[in-house]
Amino acid sequence: MLKQILSDMFIDPELLAELSEEQKQILFFKMREEQVRRWKEIEAKLEKNEVVQKCNKPNKASHKTVNWNLGANQEVWVWVMGEHSSDKPYDVVCDEIIAEQARKQAEKEAEERRRAQEQELSKLTKTLTLRTQNETVERCKENSENKFTAKEEAKIAEVKINEENENKSTIVKSKTKENEKLEERTQEIYMNWKEAQEIKQKIEKEDSEWQETLKKSKAADERRKSMAKQARDDYKRLSMQAINKGSVAEKAQHFGDIKRPLLPPKPKLSSSTNSRINRSERRQGLRRLNSSCTRDNIIKWFREEQLPLQAGWDRSGSSIAPWFHGIISRLESEDLLKVQEPGSFLIRVSEKIHGYVLSYRYEEGYMHFLIDASGTAYSFLGVDQRQHATLADLVEYHKTEPITSLRKELLLYPCGQHKNICDYSDLI
Repeated sequence: MLKQILSDMFIDPELLAELSEEQKQILFFKMREEQVRRWKEIEAKLEKNEVVQKCNKPNKASHKTVNWNLGANQEVWVWVMGEHSSDKPYDVVCDEIIAEQARKQAEKEAEERRRAQEQELSKLTKTLTLRTQNETVERCKENSENKFTAKEEAKIAEVKINEENENKSTIVKSKTKENEKLEERTQEIYMNWKEAQEIKQKIEKEDSEWQETLKKSKAADERRKSMAKQARDDYKRLSMQAINKGSVAEKAQHFGDIKRPLLPPKPKLSSSTNSRINRSERRQGLRRLNSSCTRDNIIKWFREEQLPLQAGWDRSGSSIAPWFHGIISRLESEDLLKVQEPGSFLIRVSEKIHGYVLSYRYEEGYMHFLIDASGTAYSFLGVDQRQHATLADLVEYHKTEPITSLRKELLLYPCGQHKNICDYSDLI
């Protein structure tokens, strides 16, 4: 089941709903590990292809080099902004950036005004040129008729000089005014941007609801990280226990050689059903079903693959275990457990997958753990690596060892059937 999920990188939403929070965290951790492993494989392949391509290409002399400045310790010299005494504070740097942007904006506006004035001046100069040409023609005509005296010519020259001086002074005044306008506009833009920045900072500081929401989100992130860390630690702890105590794994390896007691009388099945299913056939036949699987498919799976293994029997193999139930839903299992004490549990055949679900009641509510039955043994999906030869061994082990270290779930009180009702009658 877990191998199928990791190979597809997909888990059915209905199947995900059966998982507890700890199992979801572990499953996410395993899927993330698989993604990293695949990414590393792809990176290794790409690097290998690049090396092959470089080997096939002729070597070209490259004159490009990179030289790093070294510090007193003969290592690469690094400047960390803000740590040196001559570095400017953040507020000063922001003010300089805003002032520079305001200056550029004012210069841009001044350039646009200058271009507009130049266009107007070019039009005026054209008209003045035409007018002077006309006046010159008229004066030539007058001179031809009446000759000016030397005094009159001197007056005309003086008038022209005065006009030129006035034009020069006008140009200087206009440039001075333009510079003053540029400075005023720069200061105005700077003040507007500075005021807008101060208002924004003030709103952010005074917005108590936003601050409260930020605190809650940070606290939620910390809780999620703590839960994920707790789940990973739990997963590693139980995995190390399984490695150190190899008795269960060794028993699971020789599971096919164990001689089991005869089953109690049951309805006759086909000859293929009565034969013991070897481990390779069992592994190939088990797979994750989609959400459209039917009750008949699960019943067929249980009769053909689980009954020969005495799934649901007690450790002696003489009778059905009191905690075993048939194909019942999540709500039905909680209905059975609601009248029981905290620590009560039952194992039911899942109605969505080829596997089992352990439903557990604790003081605050109910928890449901998926049991993977697709390998040669039984184990909780995503909680630990410990494998058990039978469901009864799994229950017996967790009577003293908690399922997770977060809530310390111990299987204390088995929950049996309703009076006069047997929910596994269609399976056995």
